[in-house]
Amino acid sequence: MAEFRIQCSGCGATVDAATHLPFRCPNAAENDNIDHVLVRTLIGPDATFPDSAEPNPFIRYRHLSLGYHLARANGLSDDQYVGIVKELDDAVATVDGKGFRITPFASVPALSDRCGGEVWVKNETGNVSGSHKARHLMGVMIYLRVLEAANLPAANGLRDRRLAIASCGNAALAAAVIARAADWPLDVFIPPDAEDSVKQRLAELGAQLHICERQPGQMGDPCYLGFRKALEAGSLSFGVQGNETGLAIEGGQTLGWEMADALRQAGADLDMLFVQVGGGALGSACYRGLVEAVEAGVINRVPKLFTVQTKGAYPLKKAFDAFGADGKNAARNRSAYMTPWPTEPHSVAHGILDDETYDWLALVEGMTATGGDALIADEESLREANRVARETTGIDVSHTGSAGLAGLMNTFREKPDADLKAAVLFTGIER
Repeated sequence: MAEFRIQCSGCGATVDAATHLPFRCPNAAENDNIDHVLVRTLIGPDATFPDSAEPNPFIRYRHLSLGYHLARANGLSDDQYVGIVKELDDAVATVDGKGFRITPFASVPALSDRCGGEVWVKNETGNVSGSHKARHLMGVMIYLRVLEAANLPAANGLRDRRLAIASCGNAALAAAVIARAADWPLDVFIPPDAEDSVKQRLAELGAQLHICERQPGQMGDPCYLGFRKALEAGSLSFGVQGNETGLAIEGGQTLGWEMADALRQAGADLDMLFVQVGGGALGSACYRGLVEAVEAGVINRVPKLFTVQTKGAYPLKKAFDAFGADGKNAARNRSAYMTPWPTEPHSVAHGILDDETYDWLALVEGMTATGGDALIADEESLREANRVARETTGIDVSHTGSAGLAGLMNTFREKPDADLKAAVLFTGIER
């Protein structure tokens, strides 16, 4: 069997996933100025990249999953693990009308013609709950189910704890769907301006809503602060912030693996990848997934990574610029790079207005390693990108979901190159 390691990228602490949840670093302490994020690594011949037509990504890529190797190392068979995934996926389909399937990723000629280079689109609007967010949380729930099925020490008392998430929309809906499918109570910490349709659906799914007002002079996202208080009181993190639910990154890596699979089948390589960034989980997951695909020989190279934030809030851009000036010991000097946005952020792309980029260091290191950049898109660019996206693809994507395209269009406008292959992810449906 493959060996798996869970290690904090900030302090180096390791976690045994059979006895302790690989969510928050056990050494993490308030104001210690260390960037604690738990990262999973798989080593060995059984951690193989598949050549498979299996439509469920959590079954197709199971040999790349910590949950799978944990299950096999503790007496569960391959069939038993697949059964766990199928049972949970069937429950998700009962709740949401569909389960998890490989999502489309292909070159779009009409969009390429508008942008001046070859543009590939990963369409996540048809995913469970209408966005990519459920990918992250399905991976976490599969792991929790493995703990229960194998009767491992980390499962002790789990069902006595409520799940908790901080979100303004898509992540909350994803968490509510997965939690309902798993019959697990969920608390959702959301802002007062969350859309009524989102709040109604969350209530229908049985989630307990907590409206978090921003207090005068308060630094940081009030929803995240409320979520942290719930964790301190004993709740179980079920969000997509890498520093709080480290294993959530792995579930999102299925998107990177799918992109690599599609590129392999097309005999193509990407030159550039543009990803919209709020908390950072999507960007770091896609980047790590593509790195693992290169290491497995599936694709030839990792594309240049470009992150896109709005003028309403761009903490990652500030961190990237500081890192480029002096990136020494960044993991142990977090406040020199990543700090809460000083004012309440606003944008039409409201889903990426996180006060902090929680998984910032992985993205900064990825952009540095690949020669990418941290971009900022203004409101006009975000609206133009959404209009072009909908006109050329027919995809009912939201402004948040098409924000990465704004970065691509601005880049290609300044430096057009028809020979470049670039990709974006349309990550959320218009609600």
